[in-house]
Amino acid sequence: MKSVWRQPLFILGFGIISFFLVGSFLFEWIFGSIPKQTFFIEENGRAVEAPPISPYWKHPLGTDEFGYDMFAKIMIGAKYTILGAMAVAALRMFIAVPLGYMIGTYLQRQRSWINGIIDPIHYVPMTIFAVLLLSPVLWMPMEGFTTTVFERVVIQVVIMAVITVPIVASLIGNEANLLYQQEYILAARTLGASRRRIIIRHLVPQMREKMAVLYGQQVVESLIVFAHLGLLKLFLGGTLVSYDPMFADPPKSIAYEWAGLFGNSFRYLQGAPWLPLSPAISFALVILAIAAMIEGYTRATNGQVNIKRRKKMKYVSEEVVEWNQQQLKEKLVLLQSDKNK
Repeated sequence: MKSVWRQPLFILGFGIISFFLVGSFLFEWIFGSIPKQTFFIEENGRAVEAPPISPYWKHPLGTDEFGYDMFAKIMIGAKYTILGAMAVAALRMFIAVPLGYMIGTYLQRQRSWINGIIDPIHYVPMTIFAVLLLSPVLWMPMEGFTTTVFERVVIQVVIMAVITVPIVASLIGNEANLLYQQEYILAARTLGASRRRIIIRHLVPQMREKMAVLYGQQVVESLIVFAHLGLLKLFLGGTLVSYDPMFADPPKSIAYEWAGLFGNSFRYLQGAPWLPLSPAISFALVILAIAAMIEGYTRATNGQVNIKRRKKMKYVSEEVVEWNQQQLKEKLVLLQSDKNK
């Protein structure tokens, strides 16, 4: 693990993530949770610009249509966006890893048809499933929400994690099965090692690096789905909707998470491009930072954590293991008889 901190790419990515996360908490602690608001810019006693105000030294990323500082909104919402994506990826891995080991060891005979069922899901964007399942939870009805913000966040994290579990579990199962056919695993099975022991003593240590890389990839995928949901007005923690027939406000995000900022400001792409570009560039920076950390981690582990595509391999049946065990017993009996002579 020490060699990871010698990799410039890993340090660069870690620095960017730390800047957003630590900076988000510090910024809110120092300046508060409400961004600074500017109603107009005045020069020589005359108003020269009203919101949305273009970027300048006082507002490096400009302001939104209500005069709130975009840099402050980006910094405040960074922790919700990044930690939300990390939570989705962590829960997804927590569920998929044991399922994958089970598919690759206990369900070898059924692995082909399990993959046959899961493979078509690769071609369906996960955003479609997320929208169908999350719309009733995140879109505020006319009578208001019946759940709390925390409950909606938990439901969103669980749903976004579960919808991708089959794909991740299948990938882990294929990798576990690939290792399960190695000669040293066959030798351990011949000597009587149980599948549980093989998983704990052999598969988990061998796949530890791959799991770390896979977790980073899942964080990136979660961030991308967050951005897609933001464009569709489904924000982290819920979307506040105004049903006023005369002066209805556009849908709003409860927190300043980046998906909400991106979705709310996308309509200003031509008139005030700094509004949607600020969260979009922030998304891109975090995704590039995670990709850099993955690349640095891969180089630090000598490039042996590249996750390959599934290969068709014949599994070693229990009959073969039993035959090997019988042959081993016969050899041991012969050796013992020769010693007695």
